[in-house]
Amino acid sequence: MSKAKKLFVKTYGCQMNVYDSERMVETMSEQGYEVTDAADNADMILLNTCHIREKAAEKVYSELGRFKQLKDEKPNLKVAVAGCVAQAEGQEIMRRQPLVDMVVGPQSYHRLAELEQQAAQHGRALDIDFPVEDKFTHLTKRVKLKRGPSAFLTVQEGCDKFCAFCVVPYTRGAEVSRSVQQIMDEASSLIDQGVCEITLLGQNVNGYHGVDEKGKAASLAELIWRLNDLKGLERIRFTTSHPNDMTPDLIDAHGSCQKLMPYLHLPVQSGSNRILKRMNRSHTAEQYIEVIEKLRAARPDLLLSGDFIVGFPEESDADFQATLDLITEVNYGQAYSFKYSTRPGTPAAERDQVEEHIKTERLHVLQALLSEQQKRLQASMVSKTVQVLFEKSGRFDGQLVGKSQYLHAVHVEADTSLIGSVCDVRITQSNSHSLNGELLK
Repeated sequence: MSKAKKLFVKTYGCQMNVYDSERMVETMSEQGYEVTDAADNADMILLNTCHIREKAAEKVYSELGRFKQLKDEKPNLKVAVAGCVAQAEGQEIMRRQPLVDMVVGPQSYHRLAELEQQAAQHGRALDIDFPVEDKFTHLTKRVKLKRGPSAFLTVQEGCDKFCAFCVVPYTRGAEVSRSVQQIMDEASSLIDQGVCEITLLGQNVNGYHGVDEKGKAASLAELIWRLNDLKGLERIRFTTSHPNDMTPDLIDAHGSCQKLMPYLHLPVQSGSNRILKRMNRSHTAEQYIEVIEKLRAARPDLLLSGDFIVGFPEESDADFQATLDLITEVNYGQAYSFKYSTRPGTPAAERDQVEEHIKTERLHVLQALLSEQQKRLQASMVSKTVQVLFEKSGRFDGQLVGKSQYLHAVHVEADTSLIGSVCDVRITQSNSHSLNGELLK
């Protein structure tokens, strides 16, 4: 038997990129590759990139520069760049980094093996098109990688919202939803691998509209109810959602679907209606609050998470205060917040920018408020009983780490035989970003 080739993968950014990396690994495993944790041992290095964070492209170029000596020492080493930076900067990557053999966008990664052959024949290969065919029909039909108890499953890609700050419509393309049957097949395959919690992924996941067996467009709520019937699946989550697509049937599902967890990530970005309009968010702060009220009426214990951009172009002190007021009213259990940074080609990049020191000051204030809310909510969990899905061993001997139904990380003294099980745990302590608990017999 020939010796297996080694594939080193580094994944940046969102959960969807994690999913994409897993599928690329499965694709390359059919070509004789197995994953290695060390780039020095690799026959192929794959960087799966993200364009959301500030200076994302420069970070990729810096990372590639670290591999120059390794490439000199191993001329047969293949270097591939995938993901959203590849989509946005494909030709520039080829120009600036001669060591790169393959560049492939997120809609074409199913062709990675084919691109490897092209690179071997012609020196280099590039594919950043938006192909007509559905890439998911070309990927392996069954999940091959061994999974833990929890897994991601992409159900929708792309976005038609065109928020003024976002590059996703340009790097991921228009909204596309997978068919119900494709998703059910992949979910069943994940369950066969021991998965009992599935997180449905999409850039605008609650805009899902995949066709069912009768050719009818199904909503995300309908898909969730279908998944709810799968034996062996115990938990369902989804991310990331847009407030405009939080439909009544999806809100109702939060109150009535037993397997849908009481956690929701629902970005708002700003509490100022003026800024929301400039962001092209197509909703007001009041409409967002109305959605939250309906969700909490359906599921009173729902833990909410959000996204916030501080220092968006033209943001005034009053606009920023409106964001703080919204945060205070909603009371988030978790949130992500960032200083605005320009993305070339987006409308907001051409506007009057807020001074950097003002953005920094505002971010500190906003994060302090969010941190206070998170600490207060976590402290309220002490002495309560939660259901924890144990996923892996902890840092200390005899310790397991898992997730509560509210997505809190929970540390418990327990035997490894419980990995993959959902158990009742009484919370005993709140930490900075996690909880401690004791197993209830």
